[in-house]
Amino acid sequence: MDPVGWFEAAVLGLVQGLTEFLPIPSSAHLRIVSALAGWSDPGAAFTAVTQLGTEAAVLLYFRRDIGRIVATWTRSLFRPALRQEADARLGWYVILGTVPIAVLGLLLQHSIETVFRDLRLTAAMLVGFGLVLAFADHAATNQKTLPDLRPRSALVFGLAQSLALIPGVSRSGGTIAAGLLMDFRRDAAARYSFLLAIPAVLASGLLELTKIGDTDTPAAGPTALATVVAFAVGYAVIAWLMRYITHHRFTVFVIYRIAAGLLLFALIFAGVLSPTAGAT
Repeated sequence: MDPVGWFEAAVLGLVQGLTEFLPIPSSAHLRIVSALAGWSDPGAAFTAVTQLGTEAAVLLYFRRDIGRIVATWTRSLFRPALRQEADARLGWYVILGTVPIAVLGLLLQHSIETVFRDLRLTAAMLVGFGLVLAFADHAATNQKTLPDLRPRSALVFGLAQSLALIPGVSRSGGTIAAGLLMDFRRDAAARYSFLLAIPAVLASGLLELTKIGDTDTPAAGPTALATVVAFAVGYAVIAWLMRYITHHRFTVFVIYRIAAGLLLFALIFAGVLSPTAGAT
């Protein structure tokens, strides 16, 4: 793999921070930007590690919620009376919802790093899940809040999150769409989406962190820069999105996804981009 330079790392960190929390796929954007710029695919390890930066933004932004959930869940292990508290149950639901992506991530690891990075698949997922998000957004009744979560809905959220293993789906897009289809409010679906991602992203990022600096992965310095940029930009994006979805639908993101997917298809079939452009 060609080394990821400092400028390239800063750009990719910016892209990661801008796209991780919006219902548009961050991994696909890293892949597409690299291909359009003529850079090598930075790879799954680089993507996973830079997501540690955006996940740090989640930990900071939702620090009070996370602290309350962890404290209540931990105390409920020793005090049965607390097990029906909403925060204790939410802790269990995050664990339950993490199981699908953990299992599928291990089973599909080779495909994630190879065939799933085909740009034709990315384009199809951009368009396909853009339509799914549009349907979910207009069909939703926006009635349920996080205390309404139950084991079944937590598992559905988790299965939706696992679809993000395919570039082009979007972790937040998949889970938010699932939440809307289950009649959760937009802000509740987004909040749970961000909380649900914490275990999976931290585990994946820390696992891939051990590979950074190997002969076929980017160097540690540029990867660290990209991670820091992703953290700063990601925090700003979370703050904006949580305000935006209180009063707006996801229409602008649906339009963007479909337009981006169709443009990517056009570039591929016109011969401007190879389906494996930049891949190693």
